[in-house]
Amino acid sequence: MCSPSATLTVWAGSWLAGCSAPDDILEAMHAWAPRHTIAAGDPITGGRTDLPWSSHSNPPSTAVMSLLKVIRETMAVPGAQLRLVLPVPGDVRGLPVGTAFAADAVEAGEGLLIGVPGTEGTGLIPQRVDDETLQWTVYTAPIPPMPGPDMTLGEAEYAMREAVRDAADALMRLHTTGIGTGEADPRELIEAELAAYCRHSYPDSIPLRAKRILDTADHVAAILTVAQREPASSPTSASAATAQESLLRPLWDVIRAARLVAVRSAARGLS
Repeated sequence: MCSPSATLTVWAGSWLAGCSAPDDILEAMHAWAPRHTIAAGDPITGGRTDLPWSSHSNPPSTAVMSLLKVIRETMAVPGAQLRLVLPVPGDVRGLPVGTAFAADAVEAGEGLLIGVPGTEGTGLIPQRVDDETLQWTVYTAPIPPMPGPDMTLGEAEYAMREAVRDAADALMRLHTTGIGTGEADPRELIEAELAAYCRHSYPDSIPLRAKRILDTADHVAAILTVAQREPASSPTSASAATAQESLLRPLWDVIRAARLVAVRSAARGLS
């Protein structure tokens, strides 16, 4: 799983559908951090949700359960949606523009929107505090219309199969264009990155095609991460950095689109 927000979206959808228990979600979220805290993003949200406007006054052991309470209450309204967002600078589709949630979601690169499109709803964003703690901030935010998917599930599955090959080709090109020489075996580095993704589990009830897409997206992301981080791939000039960005950015974009459509399918099918 690519992010705490994706994990929470999929597992909360399974829980709302009666396919998973709260303890299952606790276990899945603790794979991201042993300690979770939760706080309102502003006093108004704090009053609406009975959450503190400070993470220090909320016992960490209740944080995930508090998240589930917020999700359950917001999803109880007919027509409510549970929506993962993975925004990046330059692509903020699906975000409520001009809100604190939107600005913080772009900075975090992730978040959840919960509620009925066209009405006031709830936003959730996780932020890493330290190696042990993940802080969840709850926002009051208008829910915009659901943006159309960049691709169908079938297209996403095909795109991910193609992306595996393209990412491997990109890694090879970066190692053969004079950018540098590395001693580490890229295959071992990729396996290490994949092991980090594989720590995060899926509900048994997740649609198999969605799971295949997410697993393949993780594989491609592991290759790209090695391509960016491995010393042999370190750009030695501004032009080399631009060339690397031009080579890898389209692959990161297709990964993000595939993950969104897979998680959307899972959340819709389970909740």
